[in-house]
Amino acid sequence: MGRGNTAAAAAGPEPAERHHGNRHGRSEQARQAVLEAADDLLVEKGFTGVTIEGIAARAGVAKQTVYRWWKTKTDVLLDAFLQDAAKALNPPDHGDLGPDLRAHLHQLALFLTRSDAGAVFTALIGHAQHDPAFAAALRAGYLDEQRRRDLLPLERAVERGQLPAGLDMAAEIDQLVGPVYHRVLVTAEPVDQAFTDRLVEAFLHRAGVAGAGVAGAGEAGSGRP
Repeated sequence: MGRGNTAAAAAGPEPAERHHGNRHGRSEQARQAVLEAADDLLVEKGFTGVTIEGIAARAGVAKQTVYRWWKTKTDVLLDAFLQDAAKALNPPDHGDLGPDLRAHLHQLALFLTRSDAGAVFTALIGHAQHDPAFAAALRAGYLDEQRRRDLLPLERAVERGQLPAGLDMAAEIDQLVGPVYHRVLVTAEPVDQAFTDRLVEAFLHRAGVAGAGVAGAGEAGSGRP
């Protein structure tokens, strides 16, 4: 009897706890399914082929579930892209500026040219040309945050004494990542590792960093992706 009462007492709050956990678990699973569905549909059908109805159907959720979190398909695509960028574009910290920059620029190039997220980015940039409010959201959500990530290798190098504290970091970052975006969005020229390594070597030479041109000097003609 005592054991039964104890079991009954213990059992009392369990349904509420399970419901709370499962509800949030299902909610997050549904949200992730929507983001993945949006990515997949854009790659398959292009920007104009993506609809809220199509996203919901691909994700296996009700249309109302999508509208619970997002107002438009561009909002869904932007959130999907921001999540992918946050995971993929954090610069490594090898303790040395050259390797850090080479790895980061190469990863940025791969992200923009070889991943589904890159296709989403290109579509979002195109849409932003006709939607000033969305353009502002894209700048605030991705471009500003990515700028902060891009600066990390330089800031760490200043702390280590590899770069002077008075360096114009904003101008240098423009010269490092700007050509990558230019090729991705404008010229469609290759953005292989030989290209990104040359950008890094040019920066290291300008900044007077010891060892510039050593790593990657033998890679410049390799065309390695």
